[in-house]
Amino acid sequence: MFSTLAIIVTLLLLMFFAYRGYSVLILAPIMAVLAVLLSGDFLSSIPAYTDVFMSALSGFLLKFFPIFLLGALFGRLIADSGAATAIANTVVNKMGSDKAILSVIMVCAILTYGGVSLFVVAFAIYPIAKNLFKAADIPKRLIPAAIALGSFTFTMTALPGTPAIQNAIPIPYYNTNVFAAPILGTIGAAIMFFAGWYWLQLRANKAKLAGEGYGSHDDNLEQKGDIDHSQTSLDHQISFTTAIIPLILVIALNALLTYVVFPSLDFSALQAQYPDLNIQGSLGLWSIIIALLVACTALVILRIGHWHNLKKSINRGTYDSMLPIFNTASEVGYGAVIASLAGFIIIRDSILNLTPDNPLISEAVAMTTLAGITGSSSGGLSIALSTLGESYYKMALATGIDPELMHRVAVMAAGGLDTLPHSGAVITLLAICGLTHKQSYLNIAMVTMGIPLIATTVVIVLGTLFGSF
Repeated sequence: MFSTLAIIVTLLLLMFFAYRGYSVLILAPIMAVLAVLLSGDFLSSIPAYTDVFMSALSGFLLKFFPIFLLGALFGRLIADSGAATAIANTVVNKMGSDKAILSVIMVCAILTYGGVSLFVVAFAIYPIAKNLFKAADIPKRLIPAAIALGSFTFTMTALPGTPAIQNAIPIPYYNTNVFAAPILGTIGAAIMFFAGWYWLQLRANKAKLAGEGYGSHDDNLEQKGDIDHSQTSLDHQISFTTAIIPLILVIALNALLTYVVFPSLDFSALQAQYPDLNIQGSLGLWSIIIALLVACTALVILRIGHWHNLKKSINRGTYDSMLPIFNTASEVGYGAVIASLAGFIIIRDSILNLTPDNPLISEAVAMTTLAGITGSSSGGLSIALSTLGESYYKMALATGIDPELMHRVAVMAAGGLDTLPHSGAVITLLAICGLTHKQSYLNIAMVTMGIPLIATTVVIVLGTLFGSF
């Protein structure tokens, strides 16, 4: 009883202090040790940190550090090369200023689906979105929701092949790849995109009828990023074709390696050399790593001679990866300590037995609940899979459910409650735009939680009825 109560108390404290702005790097180990202490096991509190917590943290780094590193580097190069601005300007010019909301959604979707970090996208696109909304006289309070819809939803969790870290985390647990359940993922993505766009357009039309325009705002409240816009000067402009090539490379190479190259190779010699290596569970990660590495290299070569300060961009991209990877790894460490407590057995069995005949529902509840508590889709997904992933995999095989379907549902569900008010992504986005929760959160919640949860439900129903496809 005390152990179960300790888990609940520390989860609530983690949620509370994260909302207050405290770093997960310090919160996660403190809450992990506190959970052990509250369970009455004082002697185990130190080894719980040094052995259990740090072992889980290092294990997560071992699997995913290259993806975080290359993803952050790619995002920084895309921004500093002027590619992000070139793509944004082209999309806006093609669609016209009268389609401001759709333009912002599409620009963010193109960049994030191509592998650019959602935070880099928010900083790079916000100035363009602000000018677009001001010209169209659409309330500024809708900008965060438009950026969030294009960056935090369907391109992060549903579209097949997306290199987002959320889509990579289930790979070693389910022996899948980033293209898992492609058609179901596309259906879920379409629901999020069209329903989200319709919602925002409806809100814009309602504001127009009420006589509400862009509004008067203090630009000093906006958080300024460190995107190097100097590289888009007239003598160093980048064409749309050049800008889009690296993004296409990420998806195309990923697909080529996943469906053509790796299936044609004989890994028996490699398995003999590394007997403990789970090759099937590693191929999906290897595909993303190679695709991102090639895309980064291609972008550097394509812009050779036009970089304002390439060394600074590379270094900054490298540093950008550190906080996200260690935040997520710390949450995984916390989850490992929680999973080692006696009280977790009660919680685990309650979750797993929620729907014994359909683990998809149980999985979705676990993923979205932990994502909501941690305020992070990757954090919640990592904790849930590190503690329950093996059980879900066995349940899927026992009930005849394709692991690809489990993968897709897990990722989409993690993108449900991950944007509660204490979410770091939401707080950062609002800071970038110089707006408050009161002004913009309702619309953010609708397009990043309400609609994605509906899309996840649809995918679960279709997957239950027709299987994975």
